[in-house]
Amino acid sequence: MTCRVDHPGADAEQINALLPQTQCTRCGYSGCRPYAQALSSGEAELNQCPPGGAALIERLAVLLGRPAKSLNALHGVEAPPRLAWIDPEACIGCARCLAPCAVDAIIGAARQLHTVIPSWCTGCELCLPACPVDCIHMLPWPAHLSIPSAADNRARFDAHERRRTTAAHAREQELTALKAAHRDGLA
Repeated sequence: MTCRVDHPGADAEQINALLPQTQCTRCGYSGCRPYAQALSSGEAELNQCPPGGAALIERLAVLLGRPAKSLNALHGVEAPPRLAWIDPEACIGCARCLAPCAVDAIIGAARQLHTVIPSWCTGCELCLPACPVDCIHMLPWPAHLSIPSAADNRARFDAHERRRTTAAHAREQELTALKAAHRDGLA
């Protein structure tokens, strides 16, 4: 659905600064920044972020000059923060949970036990469908732990994306060199 942008001065970065940076994709976009860009251009509604909930919807309504709406249930429900926990008795070390974690909060290696760095977990739940043995569980956020800030989440996500981009570029260069060596060996 397209929305009229009443405050064209609200750019995507201003909007992104308000978002919780969980990168959960529940809004229907691949992360918080793409959702912010869609909001800025009027392509998205302001009620699509369950982690931000009603408080975020109110802040976005003020920034964008739009009326506040209740959270769109198609995107989920507002809930208290939760933390991923990997059951050490059930984890088979498949490493499938590593890639979907947008902030690198899960550590481990193939055929080894994996664990979650609690202070990094955004509660995005993207690791859940990746686990073939359902050993990842979402637990209520522990009272003794501080919830990661949006700024910390954003910094970890940006570092994750830089690492992935660097690795993809290095792999591309490696493949190009291998192809050239193979081609030169055949000539």
